[in-house]
Amino acid sequence: MAGRVQHYRSELKKRRGEWEPYLKANSGLPGPRANLELVEAVGEEADADLLWRLSASSDEFLALCGTAGLGRLASDDPATVLAWLKLLAADSRWRVREGVAIALQRMGRGNMPALIAEMESWSKEGHFVQRAAAAALCEPALLKKPDEVRRVLMVLDHVTRSMAATHERKDGAYRVLRQAMGYCWSVAVAANPVAGRPLMEKWLRSSDPDVAWMMKSNLGKARMSALGKPWLTKWKKTPSSRPKPRAAITRR
Repeated sequence: MAGRVQHYRSELKKRRGEWEPYLKANSGLPGPRANLELVEAVGEEADADLLWRLSASSDEFLALCGTAGLGRLASDDPATVLAWLKLLAADSRWRVREGVAIALQRMGRGNMPALIAEMESWSKEGHFVQRAAAAALCEPALLKKPDEVRRVLMVLDHVTRSMAATHERKDGAYRVLRQAMGYCWSVAVAANPVAGRPLMEKWLRSSDPDVAWMMKSNLGKARMSALGKPWLTKWKKTPSSRPKPRAAITRR
């Protein structure tokens, strides 16, 4: 991947800012996979004005490039960058939402405590913003310090609790969040099994059908082997708790 990124960086330098036709021609779209190496190259080579302009583009790939690249600017102007990324986290285009996660992860590589603090706030927002917070934090390369992983686990715990309490289950944003949480827990728990195991066990016992699906989905990830085969086998075999039937209403 590094070689392809360097190739695209060289190509962009030759074009002296006249990039949009080249970006569109090499986007990989329409298709199953956007050209993420080109996205990374844009993030390295574009100036701030171009990144801001691309992030507001109506073209999905251009917006992805600009949005992902804004992570490079977060250290210099965090308030402005994060406010815009929070708006883009609810964009109707899923690749733009992925660009938000990429930008936030770049911020985390430079200052993980600052990213966690911001995502603790985002975890109290709407479903799309919660999804961005979880996806940004649950990147294996960022989860190296046990204390930081504990804070990430508490973010996931809060998001899961809010999902169990919501009545907005048919909302598209909820479904997107549910899908993300079907893998995010496994990333954080594998990074710190001692802190993660009891939290995961708590939610594995949940009678909420969406929570049960999310936690069982996490159990199927290969990285969960970090918790040990006996533990994993036990919980894979344990049936999810069923909701208790409502008490009959006595009519007077």
